[in-house]
This record gives sequence, structure tokens and C-alpha cells, in this order.
Amino acid sequence: MEWDQQKAPELALGGLIGVSAGLQRVFSLLRSVSSHSYPLLILGESGTGKEAAARVIHSLGQHKDKPFVTIDCGSLAPALIESVLFGYERSAFTEASQVKPGLLYAADHGTILLDEIDELPSYLQAKLLRVFQEEEFRPISSTHHKSLNARIIAATHRDLIAQVKAGSFREDLYFRLNVVQINMPPLRERKTDIPLLVDFFIGKHTEGESQIEFSEAALKHLFAYDWPGNVRELENAVRRGLALASGPKVEVADLGLDFCEDALNRNEPLPLNEFERSAILSALHETQGDKISAARVLGIGKSTLYRRLKYYGFW
Repeated sequence: MEWDQQKAPELALGGLIGVSAGLQRVFSLLRSVSSHSYPLLILGESGTGKEAAARVIHSLGQHKDKPFVTIDCGSLAPALIESVLFGYERSAFTEASQVKPGLLYAADHGTILLDEIDELPSYLQAKLLRVFQEEEFRPISSTHHKSLNARIIAATHRDLIAQVKAGSFREDLYFRLNVVQINMPPLRERKTDIPLLVDFFIGKHTEGESQIEFSEAALKHLFAYDWPGNVRELENAVRRGLALASGPKVEVADLGLDFCEDALNRNEPLPLNEFERSAILSALHETQGDKISAARVLGIGKSTLYRRLKYYGFW
């Protein structure tokens, strides 16, 4: 029998990488919603890949050749947000010497990602709600409306329900955006993805030219840590290890991370079965499904690999 490619989970979808059950559910949901155009709400801690998920939805949709526009609502000064979103006419204010289309217009027939949408002031939340309801907007100082022809995806790392209850986020806007909700799992809940992510980041930051790898002890530290900064923090840890490693392996001392002592003291058991499963999938991916080569990469016999494939349901 041959290894069943159909049973094997996807290793990556766009910029999202992992075989954990939580991420596989996200993959399935992203594929399902990509064929529609209704609003979406993506929730998750910082560094979990919310923007990457939005880009996957756009890239799989029927308007993938149209613009993907990201608006970081938390980084814009309140006085600028309205002009950035809606655009303005000439002489709308002192510095307005020419017509400036807003980002809502720039995303025509594409996708708009409103990142950290809870940072919008309440008056702009009300304006956006009307825009979404009427599917049109008016640039500052203009007498004409423009059609909104873009898919709206909103994202935040905060608890919007709590924000609604606190009165800082409009309940009607929340329900308008929350047609489908996608929750990005934090890295501490998908630690089985760590080996794949480490391999990916090594390739990314060495341009695939280095044979360096993480030692078993270093990987144990990565597994023991809870990663409050999620995948973004893990990538920084890999880059730091690559920069400090003096040999063919990144050792614990090369990590230079505050979590090292804490991780050792916690002495939490590792999910060895999931670690092995992830390693096997990574090896098969690297060898394009060649089981003999994968066994060689893993340092085990072919018959052992066949037994493990059967055990994990890939046989």
C-alpha cells in the first residue's frame, strides 16, 4: 500500500504552517468561506496569523487578482483615520491640494482587512456601520457617493464581546461583521506545529542554504515555553538561534531567551506522539512523499516508517 496523500493533513496554506488539529480546522474554514463575499471576523492573540489568514481567504477567492488592502486602525492618528478610509476632495482641509482616493476606494472589488478594528473611535464605528449597510461611502467634502465593492474582513486580538459590554465597541457593528468568526489558535495550543515552523524559519532566514538544525535539548525548551508572542515570537527565537549558533546545531545556550530557565523548571511532559507525527509529515513533505528517503532523513528503517504511518492513519 502507498501512503495516502488524501488522509495527510495540509502542511501549509498560504503563510500558515502546521498539522495540529486546531490549525487544520482553520484551514478547512478558510477554504469554505473563500468562495463567499460576506463579512468576516478574525479573532486571535497577537502573532497568531490573523493577517495571514485574511490573505489566504483573498488568494482563494474569485477576486484574488484584485487589491488586498490592510488598514491598521490602531496605528493611525484619530484625526487621519477618516481621510485615510474615505479619501477627500481638493480643499477639504488646508493641506488638501488635490483629490485623494481613500483605501475603501483603493480596494475596489478586492478585500479590505480592518486590523485592530476595536481601535476605531465610536463616531467612525457608526460611519463604517452605515457604509457596510448601504454599501457606499462619501469622501470628505464630496457631494457624491462612491460604491463599496470590496469584501470586508475585520480582525482584533481583543475580546470584542467584552468591548461591547463595556460600551467601547458598537454592538450593531459587531453583529454586522460577525457573519462568520474565525478564531486563530495560539501557539501554546498547537505546539505540535513547532518542528515544522522551526524548519520553515530556518529555510526562510538562511535562504535554504544552511544545514543547521535545532538540537533535541533546544527543541524541548521550545516545547516547554508557552509563547505569549505566538508564531512571531518563535520566528524571532529561531533567528536569534541561527545568529548565535557556532556549530551545525542550535543549542540551548544559543537561544538567549528569558524562558530557558523557566522552561526547564516547569518540567512539563512533551507530546511525543504528536512530535513524532509532525516529524514524519515534515520528512515526507521534504522528500515529496518518497518513503525510503524520508526514513533516511528520520534516521529510521523503512519498515519502522511504514509501521508508524499505519499507526497514525496514513496507511
